[in-house]
Amino acid sequence: MYSEEEYQNNPLHGVKLEEVLTQLVDHYGWEILFAYLNLNCFKTNPSIKSSLKFLKKTDWAKDKVEAFYLYQYKSLPKADDEQFEKPPRDRIVPMSQKPGEPAELSLEDAERLRIKRAQKTRERASGNANPWGDKPADPWGKKQSTTSAKKPKAKHNPWGE
Repeated sequence: MYSEEEYQNNPLHGVKLEEVLTQLVDHYGWEILFAYLNLNCFKTNPSIKSSLKFLKKTDWAKDKVEAFYLYQYKSLPKADDEQFEKPPRDRIVPMSQKPGEPAELSLEDAERLRIKRAQKTRERASGNANPWGDKPADPWGKKQSTTSAKKPKAKHNPWGE
């Protein structure tokens, strides 16, 4: 399906998580990383060792950092829908795409991005009160069927008395 060269074109190929984190910290610093990624391991007493420990245990956070590395630090174009579903290390980067210069990031841009994300979250939250559809308020409540409401139940004595 894909050649070995296409897999090797991914900037994360053969690069350890520690190297990725070190490059990001050296270029951007802990404050910018926290502002953009919103991971507390970059805010409270940040260090390479403690952040690595957290990232190795937490796949979603590791994926977030690796995606940041690909699309901000290496300035690759965003992945298509099919590739976006995969973790960043497993994504195929076309041979025509080459890493560029790191993006210039600032705390002001990070704040604007945070406000934009919060607004989207509020819009989604206000749209539909029940995201699972029209379910009864009490899922264990007794459901009245139309047939039982019309006919009275006959008294039945199982002992025949």
